[in-house]
Amino acid sequence: MHPDRPPAALLAAALVAATFLAAALGWGAPALAQEGDPRRGADHFRTCAACHTLEPGLHTSGPSLAALFARPAGTAEGFGRYSPNLRGAGFAWDAGTLDAWLADPAAMVPGTYMDIPGMPDPQARADLIAFLEIAAGPDGAARAVAEDLIPAAWLRGVAPGPIADAPPHARVSAMRHCGDSYFITTEDGNEVPYWEKNVRLKIDSTGTGPPEGVPVIIGSGMRGDRISVIFGSLAELRTLIAEKC
Repeated sequence: MHPDRPPAALLAAALVAATFLAAALGWGAPALAQEGDPRRGADHFRTCAACHTLEPGLHTSGPSLAALFARPAGTAEGFGRYSPNLRGAGFAWDAGTLDAWLADPAAMVPGTYMDIPGMPDPQARADLIAFLEIAAGPDGAARAVAEDLIPAAWLRGVAPGPIADAPPHARVSAMRHCGDSYFITTEDGNEVPYWEKNVRLKIDSTGTGPPEGVPVIIGSGMRGDRISVIFGSLAELRTLIAEKC
């Protein structure tokens, strides 16, 4: 029991839990209360695109939503950041389980890493599900673009493009740490010092990453004083930075 939670919230959580249980036991998904509009749902997908793509195998903060329907929860191939509870939830994604999930992910699967407040509006959920039934179905991404539901750029969400062809001023040839600073030399011959707290060290081990042995600088910050240095592997990060003044 949660004495600080009002009875109405307890009832809502119980209803969501019942939906999850029915799906997990194979009783079939309940019909949605509203009929969804995929065009309105495409607008709602803008929020989802911050963490999910529709491109098969392309994972960002969250797993790709390609081929989502009928896929067991927590099993997208190549994605390893599921919470233990979602990985072992034992249900497949369909309209009913998605409706319960979108309403309140934490109530449906306690301990989930998808820390969002949920969509309380049942019509908004129905619209988003109607869109996903198209875009996350077989060949759905191409169909969603062909039907002018979304532009092609949305398929990748916020996934970065390849950085292998970065220009010389962004390709790191040497990097050393001294005191509270990183001194970074690029392939155009320039060495620039950065305050260590303004430098983020990142790894992109996928096909969008930098060339082997050549970290790439990505600028950030309103004043241009903050950067991310993208390495192709953890081993490169460990070996390509020298502690030297």
